[in-house]
Amino acid sequence: MMDPRPFFALAQDLYPGVNYKPNVVHHFLRLLYEEEKLQMVYTQNIDGLERLAGIPDTKLMEAHGTFATASCTLCGKMHNSNKVKQAIIEGDIPMCEATNCKGKVKPDIVFFGENLPPSFWDYHQHIHFTDLLLIIGTSLEVYPFAGIADAVGTQTPRVLINLNAVGSLGRRTTDVILTGDLEESVHSLVRELGWEEKLKALEKVYESKQINEE
Repeated sequence: MMDPRPFFALAQDLYPGVNYKPNVVHHFLRLLYEEEKLQMVYTQNIDGLERLAGIPDTKLMEAHGTFATASCTLCGKMHNSNKVKQAIIEGDIPMCEATNCKGKVKPDIVFFGENLPPSFWDYHQHIHFTDLLLIIGTSLEVYPFAGIADAVGTQTPRVLINLNAVGSLGRRTTDVILTGDLEESVHSLVRELGWEEKLKALEKVYESKQINEE
């Protein structure tokens, strides 16, 4: 609140679509959605790349917040996210437009010590309808988020796609662990599923959309 410059410098770098683009892992999640096999994506990421890849709001839980919306840190007034993005990219600190409010406006990212969105806890209901849990690219050290991995039933297959084995993965007979480079592991999985052409088509659609927007 006293010196917002460090956060806004970070936000300038992290804004979705500015310096970072969805990779094959994000497009794979979109492909699961297209194949009607995606129940929900729970993510700790704040970069919004799942959203950019085309995962709809109804299938996305951004537990640590999102750049898609923005609000005043004092009065809570919602602000136009595109205007806030433009201001931050240009190096400005957006201020609240509400009468008599001098608050700063920030993307709705969850800071340390702030509560997770109430809808995060819906995972307690989702796990009862989960046929398979994919865990991708995580240390499984940050709670309560990491608790999702152990919340699914003991007979529910858990597939870890990660650089290394983490958490309790490997303790259940139904666990599958794919270690190594994330993108290589996902490419291998896509080949086994016979979805290579479908994945390439999604990637081309995204690239074409980016070119048109530019």
